[in-house]
Amino acid sequence: MSPFPKVPKAMTAACIAAFATLAVAGAAPDAWGKSRKAAAQSAADFLPPMTTPAPGPAKFFTINAVLAKLDRQAQGQSDQVRLASLSPSETLTDAPAQSIPAPVIGMEPFGLFAFRAPEGALWRKWRGVEADIAKEKETLARCETDMENCPSHAAQFTRLIKAIKSRSGREQLDEANRGVNTAIRYVSDMALHGEIDRWSAPLATFAAARGDCEDYAIAKYVALREAGFPVDDMRLVLVRDRSVREDHAVLAARHDGHWMIMDNRRSALVEDNDVTSFTPLFAINHRGVHLFATPYAKRIMQDNETTAPAAESEDRGRDIDAEALNQSEPATSGGGFGTTPLLI
Repeated sequence: MSPFPKVPKAMTAACIAAFATLAVAGAAPDAWGKSRKAAAQSAADFLPPMTTPAPGPAKFFTINAVLAKLDRQAQGQSDQVRLASLSPSETLTDAPAQSIPAPVIGMEPFGLFAFRAPEGALWRKWRGVEADIAKEKETLARCETDMENCPSHAAQFTRLIKAIKSRSGREQLDEANRGVNTAIRYVSDMALHGEIDRWSAPLATFAAARGDCEDYAIAKYVALREAGFPVDDMRLVLVRDRSVREDHAVLAARHDGHWMIMDNRRSALVEDNDVTSFTPLFAINHRGVHLFATPYAKRIMQDNETTAPAAESEDRGRDIDAEALNQSEPATSGGGFGTTPLLI
């Protein structure tokens, strides 16, 4: 008799099947991993290595080109062009723009620029004065040939012209400035003519021996011109004098590249850069009326700056009303040529 019990054949077959399954299951993971590695190696043999593409050159485009392309795609038309602006557009790029430095200092007095002023009251005034100056030129020509029959005021102006001719350089400007300032006594247009603003030719001013700031400047302009000083180097300059809040007129003459200011309130010449209380408005000469381009003079009046009084003025002893100086509207008396809105 066998020490082991007999096992049925069916149970024996089941046990053998179970052990076979466990053996296959234990070996499956290792076989699967080897299969994946073999597939990857096979794919690597046929595919090129992966590389990162290098960045291409910068692309440029214009707004008009983009709009035209979109219109062609939307409408199916090849000749349709839609512009982003009426003027040709620039190509867009990320490159820094090249800046062109603009000139900082102009060639006009006070380092400014000027352009032709629109037609207005100033043009009418200047054309009227030019016509009077042309008539007075005939009187001056007669005085040159017949001094005995020359009117006294015309003879006085003729002598001033000859005195300027006898000088040279800056001395010509000094002679004209002192000569006119001495010959004329300051009086406002209202007191002399009963008008707020009248411009007179030099012989009329010398005949009256009185006038206001623009009459001084016009007389100096004509005297220098008749003495041969270049007209292109002279400007009758209308300014706003912030120190007294009044309009004012001076003559600017260029000498050695510098603009010298000839003022009826100063016996000596002064360079334009040294005048800190003027806001230049208009420049006038044989070419007509010109408006100073913005920005105007940027200087701020210093606390210790004073104003020279008008030479030989009838209003010289009149105290300036402190309340009037604090008003926003400018005063029109005491040498002004009128408020700016009336001039334009």
